[in-house]
Amino acid sequence: MSNVLIVVEAQPDGSLRKATLNALTAGKQLTAKTGGELHAVVLAKDAGPLANAVKEYGVKVVHAGSAAHLAHFTADVVAPAVAEIATAIKAEYVGAAATQAGRDVMPRIAARLKAAMASEILGVTADLQFTRPMWAGAVIATVKLGTAVKCFTARTTEFPMAEKGGSGEVKAFSPAAPAKPLQKVVAFKEVKSARPALTEARVVVAGGRGTKGDFKDIDALADELGAAVGASRAVCDAGWQPNDLQVGQTGKVVAPQLYIAAGISGAIQHIAGMKGSKTIVAINKDGEAPIFQVADYGLVGDLFKALPELQAAVKAGK
Repeated sequence: MSNVLIVVEAQPDGSLRKATLNALTAGKQLTAKTGGELHAVVLAKDAGPLANAVKEYGVKVVHAGSAAHLAHFTADVVAPAVAEIATAIKAEYVGAAATQAGRDVMPRIAARLKAAMASEILGVTADLQFTRPMWAGAVIATVKLGTAVKCFTARTTEFPMAEKGGSGEVKAFSPAAPAKPLQKVVAFKEVKSARPALTEARVVVAGGRGTKGDFKDIDALADELGAAVGASRAVCDAGWQPNDLQVGQTGKVVAPQLYIAAGISGAIQHIAGMKGSKTIVAINKDGEAPIFQVADYGLVGDLFKALPELQAAVKAGK
């Protein structure tokens, strides 16, 4: 019997980040094979409210660590607290969602636990090995971790969100502050938008180099569809759109019901971040663009003509 510990991540307002529910499902798949218990750890200035929310999702025990130095979710303070709980409950598996925060903190947790780590796992095999993408998703590897404790981040697009069921126990603890913290949060500037979060949206409208930096029609169609806006790395590197909109291997991985790619050629790094989308629509002037190889529907044409017409059709259809 091997216990599994999942690191819980919160939204800026303190509510549960949906990506954690995907990680909990990965944890449940592990406990189903090991016969162990599923635990979760919440770290915050006041971890109680979030811990009470998490306990409804089939978790045996939620460890709620409250302390002033945990007001910000930084790896410097999170890693030692998670390692402390993992050691206390003798967790064999420690995981988190493969978000920006999860990617930051899990390698440091693994280092403290002297654990091997598998990042961006896609699934768990019957013999407790992990499948994960390599080479921008061109290869799917099956890896076996040989250390006593094993760490992982779970790609949220590959695991369904955990559903409520049962009520676990909440155990409070007081994590000690690091003696010499290496990081200090001096300011937090939240980017607020009326649109849904990119990684949680059911529809994403993304623009690439073909937009030439003009996202007016992208934004208009997204607003009509109630969609999130995404961008390719070329767009973000050029400074046309902020980095938090980047979709791809080095950006955010999304799997919406509908992904509209306008002016995106379809480099393998971008494909790796959106190929899990249920329906992909590509609009590009180049009929030989690689994006058409993964698209369910393709339109060879000028996006500056196609997007306004598509927006008008959606509006008329309402």
